Amino acid sequence: MRKLLSLLLCACLLLTVTACSGGGTTESPASGSSHPDTTQQPENEPDESASPSEAEPEQPTDEDEAASDSNILVAYFSLTGEQYEVGVIEKGNTEIVAEMIADATGADTFKIESTEEYPTTYDGLLDISRKEEDDPPEIAGTVDNMDGYDTIFLGYPIWWGDTPTIIKVFLQSYDFSGKTIIPFCTHGGSGLAGTDRTIGELCPDATIGEGLAIRGSTAQNDRDSTQESVAEWLKDNGYI
Repeated sequence: MRKLLSLLLCACLLLTVTACSGGGTTESPASGSSHPDTTQQPENEPDESASPSEAEPEQPTDEDEAASDSNILVAYFSLTGEQYEVGVIEKGNTEIVAEMIADATGADTFKIESTEEYPTTYDGLLDISRKEEDDPPEIAGTVDNMDGYDTIFLGYPIWWGDTPTIIKVFLQSYDFSGKTIIPFCTHGGSGLAGTDRTIGELCPDATIGEGLAIRGSTAQNDRDSTQESVAEWLKDNGYI
């Protein structure tokens, strides 16, 4: 009997140990889920470490394009052929100066020409210049969009101590109200000869700027000196 009780007690102890060892196990950190990797870029977020793409060039606006258009015009009358002090020339004295002004300021140019050809001899030119006052020449061509110019450099040779008649015709052909007219001339010793006042009388609603007078022989034969005079004059008046 005592032996039977001992066997029953051993059996109970065995069942107890088996029940305890059959429960759920505790999950270790090594075998379970880990914390998110904070060094990885979030999905759908830009990678700030990547090199930025090359910036697109800015396209010019209408305002930028308008600003690049010149609002300055160099209008001039100039003749070749036989001229006082310089003999027969292939490029007019005044044209030389006009081109220098246009190059320095970026201005547009307009050559004032008659529908009738002028004589190529000095005596013939003297004769026609006397007759023009009573029989004004007709100008060939017109200035496109004169309204778009604020400043007009006006060039001419001095004839008989005055502006040539064709210049007066030019000034009477447009409305210069509110514009600035800046005279420049080539001469044989007279300087501007008061032609700036003549221009002011013909265009009373325009502003007449400080003029420039270059001797014709200097313009024709000493381009460096002429260039210096033009540059200094433009700089003093704020155009370069």
